[in-house]
Amino acid sequence: MMLSNADVERLKKTGYDEQKFMRYDRQGFAKLKNSHGVCVFYDPENCLCKVYRHRPSGCRTYPIIYSEEKGVIVDGLCPMKNTISRMELQRKGKKVVRLLQIIDDEAITRKHT
Repeated sequence: MMLSNADVERLKKTGYDEQKFMRYDRQGFAKLKNSHGVCVFYDPENCLCKVYRHRPSGCRTYPIIYSEEKGVIVDGLCPMKNTISRMELQRKGKKVVRLLQIIDDEAITRKHT
């Protein structure tokens, strides 16, 4: 999952070392790390997010995602996909688009500095 600068700072303020939870890809995007195929903040023993109150913006809008082919959609992999109303899709979809613009702008700035 891609992270905004605000996501990274919020997680750092909770005491997490950014080197342990994120990395930058070649295009300059900050990305959440995975461990054994799941988010580094997921606690599989208790089936909980360790940073739920401070989770990244992309987690807050999930299962609403942006597909390059289809635009804003509900992630078909989510077991709760059928609980998302049209109104929630529209509301969170706007947030997803804004978030992606912020993340794109931050990556461009990062690559040029």
